[in-house]
Amino acid sequence: MSAGDSRAADNAPAKGQDSLFAPHSQKGLYELPLSERMRTMMRLESVFHAIHLGLERGGTWDARNVLVNMIELCDQLGRMDIRGELIKELERHVNLLQHLRHNSQVNQEALERTMARLQPLLILLKSNAFQPGARLRQSELLMQFKQRLALPGATCNFDIPGLHFWLHREPAQRDRQLHDWMRDLRVIEDAVQLVLELVRVSAQPRQITVENGFYQQQIEPGSQCQMVRVRLRENADYYPEISGGRHRFAIRFFRHIDPDSRPQVVQEHLTFELHCCAM
Repeated sequence: MSAGDSRAADNAPAKGQDSLFAPHSQKGLYELPLSERMRTMMRLESVFHAIHLGLERGGTWDARNVLVNMIELCDQLGRMDIRGELIKELERHVNLLQHLRHNSQVNQEALERTMARLQPLLILLKSNAFQPGARLRQSELLMQFKQRLALPGATCNFDIPGLHFWLHREPAQRDRQLHDWMRDLRVIEDAVQLVLELVRVSAQPRQITVENGFYQQQIEPGSQCQMVRVRLRENADYYPEISGGRHRFAIRFFRHIDPDSRPQVVQEHLTFELHCCAM
């Protein structure tokens, strides 16, 4: 699933829903992952989103930015066992969803569709033949670009004339190459999007009213809370800063009228929607 598909699914109307649980709009939404695994997934999601924006716009500088983000992705894959983390998380979701079979409150057709998406991804991720980022690492041009990125301002056209030549090729030819380099990263993207989709829709939203712009909550022992989401009203002139860990989280609201000055703590009562995602 692409970032655009994920957004579309998240904004779909509740009537005739396709997801396991009721979907939610993204507008005015702030999130905090509560585990290192979720932080990794959300950072990957952000990089994939930037890649898709660049591919959609299709300009010369957009193509360059796509390459930078692809290289960042490969660095993340090389530094961490993201593949192993995704396998663990997808297997955990398979076990949880199997327990939801015959639950009358769950859309069983959507559950079966979700299981049908999970299983092929697990097979691909576990395959010894699957080496995400291999296409990028085999490119001499991209590895040369990566080395120069480590030096500030060292990727001018006179530093890497081969890159300058490639960036100014026919857009259709350049785009085909970009999509080819992305080919073995699509499985990682699909797995990340599916994991985050399932976590995000697992919450039962609650309306919370607080005094002096501060809220704190203990996390119940044994809870699998992986992400906190805060949704504000559309015209809110404040924003939340969320902090927390495995045992508790806190939300403090601020106004930032002038970007050159310090934000101000909200002092009045306010209401927001809270999601504790515990898939």
